[in-house]
Amino acid sequence: MLLCFVTMTQYAYAQNYTLKGRVKDASNGEDLIGAAVIVEGASGKGATTNTYGFYSLTLAKGTYKVSVQYIGYQTVIKEVVLDKDVSLNIELQEDSESLEEVVVSAEAANANVTKTEMSVARITPKEVETVPVLFGEKDIIKMVQLLPGVKTSGEGGSGFSVRGGGLDQNLILLDEAPVYNASHLLGFFSVFNSDAIKDVTLYKGGMPAEYGGRASSVMDVIMKDGNSKKFGASGGIGLISSKLTIEAPIVKDKGSFIVSGRRTYADVFLKLSSNEDLKNTTLYFYDLNLKANYQITQKDRVYISGYFGRDNFGFDDEFGFSWGNVTGTLRWNHVFNDRLFSNTSFIYSDYDYAFDVGADEEKFTLESGIKDLNLKQDFSYFLNSNNTIKFGGNVIRHNFVPGVIKSGPESGIPPQEINEQYAVEGALYVQNEQKVGLRWSFSYGLRYSLFDYMGAGEAYEFDEAGEVVSSQTYDDWESIQFYNGLEPRASAKYLLNEESSIKMAYNRNYQYMHLLSNSTSGSPTDRWVPSSNNVKPQIADQIAAGYFRNFKDNMFEFSAEVYYKKMQNLIDYRAGADLVFNGTVESELVYGGGKAYGLELLLRKTQGKFTGWLSYTLSRSLRKFDDIDNGKIFPSRQDRIHDLSVTAIYALNPKWTFSANFIFYTGDAVSFPSGRYQAGGKEVPYYTERNGYRFPNYHRLDLGATWTVKKTEKFESSWNFSVYNAYGRENPYIINFEENEDTGNVEAVQFALFKVIPSISYNFRF
Repeated sequence: MLLCFVTMTQYAYAQNYTLKGRVKDASNGEDLIGAAVIVEGASGKGATTNTYGFYSLTLAKGTYKVSVQYIGYQTVIKEVVLDKDVSLNIELQEDSESLEEVVVSAEAANANVTKTEMSVARITPKEVETVPVLFGEKDIIKMVQLLPGVKTSGEGGSGFSVRGGGLDQNLILLDEAPVYNASHLLGFFSVFNSDAIKDVTLYKGGMPAEYGGRASSVMDVIMKDGNSKKFGASGGIGLISSKLTIEAPIVKDKGSFIVSGRRTYADVFLKLSSNEDLKNTTLYFYDLNLKANYQITQKDRVYISGYFGRDNFGFDDEFGFSWGNVTGTLRWNHVFNDRLFSNTSFIYSDYDYAFDVGADEEKFTLESGIKDLNLKQDFSYFLNSNNTIKFGGNVIRHNFVPGVIKSGPESGIPPQEINEQYAVEGALYVQNEQKVGLRWSFSYGLRYSLFDYMGAGEAYEFDEAGEVVSSQTYDDWESIQFYNGLEPRASAKYLLNEESSIKMAYNRNYQYMHLLSNSTSGSPTDRWVPSSNNVKPQIADQIAAGYFRNFKDNMFEFSAEVYYKKMQNLIDYRAGADLVFNGTVESELVYGGGKAYGLELLLRKTQGKFTGWLSYTLSRSLRKFDDIDNGKIFPSRQDRIHDLSVTAIYALNPKWTFSANFIFYTGDAVSFPSGRYQAGGKEVPYYTERNGYRFPNYHRLDLGATWTVKKTEKFESSWNFSVYNAYGRENPYIINFEENEDTGNVEAVQFALFKVIPSISYNFRF
């Protein structure tokens, strides 16, 4: 009987064959991520291309019509005879009728309903070309901040928090390499040059098991591969920055490269000032994106990519600071067979900052940073048309540089150095994406993570008051504290009909690294520290549920999601904490927990001349620390009860496109002094409760227009005009308390960073 069953199983398996291949852009050879490969007439049968444009599905022997779809591109239908395993590579042409549409999805038109994943947003650079932003610099992070559940760190800032989490709880990846500071120019620009970016995916919850290391979100940014068909160039000239991108084949249809650079030139204009101090002021940033790929064989392809960026600011010879990121990724894609796909990556990341005072022999410099080396292995196994299994792991070597002081002989400050810290972080994961029948689909997996904090000198233990109670000396790379944990991930979708579905998701995340910052929006001098014998890893558990519905042939998309997040081992600071160049900085920390919950609504129009979306979030983010406010619950800095954004784009004709943003949110929670008292002949502010006050409510209107001067197959040029804060709202950036000279009373004085900011830029592509 068993022999008969095995024979029948083998026979049945023998009648199934695999269809696999890659989906690319016909104009430049770029892999298309998330393209839908649909088997017509076989309900529930299909696949979605992965990060490298690869797909695979198993079908019974027969003849099929296969439809390949991707928004903004013409659908391709191929007839396939499956009497053996078949490789089918597809190149899609852009759909000229949809080039003016702006959508926040890059997949099948109803993917938001039919896919299992929820709490996910995908963005491509095309989608941000017409949205008005500060100084006219197109910025993907600014686009992300307009989505529900995502809150900006402050006026013009590129930092963001997700569903009540902190700025450090976001894992930001650029071609798999972590970016520890994603901002330029004190946060007004992000490090991501949109001309070099192909795809951005933000996971607010329900993260796949392959991601880990942060408690709130993952933003996965993928660089363009370069044009494998022909030489091309694009660029732009703006009021304060310019950029240029060059891409070309290495060997046509087999390999390509891209080089993209950007630089601001505010310092050039300062040289024209009559003020000598301003003439000698340094103020600029630059970044450079590089990437190349080559297909060695039909089954092997290699990629190498890198990012180099730096900010420099200095005021004459008095003081200055700089910071920058360097990342590098070497990847090897290999197709073992029709079902097994592999990606092997070696990743390097380096973030550092330097702060200096004085000049020449009186100069002293404070330096700090973090370096990572990461070896990562991922596999995708296409078991059958209903099950796709992903598994793999990685190991990271962290090197923390807490602080080094370099000083000149006349500075009066001796050279000093805080011992470097080391850690090894690793993970193993497995996940399955499964379809059950026509309505149910599931994604479930498990991630095991570990973190070994290692010594290089003396390690301390502190009591509840922050006093040293013991210390011990460790050799380099000697284990001091070991942590590990299991991180389950699960999501489910029930398809009500072709236009609507219900979804649920749960995930647990461990975070072993922490950002120490006294700034509400983050600053270049913020310091990363590892979990240690004193600092436990943060743990976040989140559950979410949502209803998704499309209307009028997918012209309108609507989603409503609710979530609840519980967070453990969060970090805050004692009153008057000193975080800069402090060898025992852990003594300044206090530990507690928190929770966040909310409702997110999104209504989007994706087709027609008039497109855009309305995003609304109703939420709370609360904290509880035994050492703060006597253990009372208080709002976190990320607590915004109401957050509304409206984005509208109108394509008047092929030459003119108009756009507008309106943003409103509840004022940020902040700690203001409740009074003052005299101590030692000085007035000292008196604080009664943490984050017990709020800034005034924030609102702003931005306007934009894009004039396409020329658009042919070979050349395209356009002018972009925008007005940031069109009606001149003076939103507070800082509120100080100063004594009124006339009355002697202490009054709140508001400082607004921006009023009306017009900008203009010229962009071209050939």
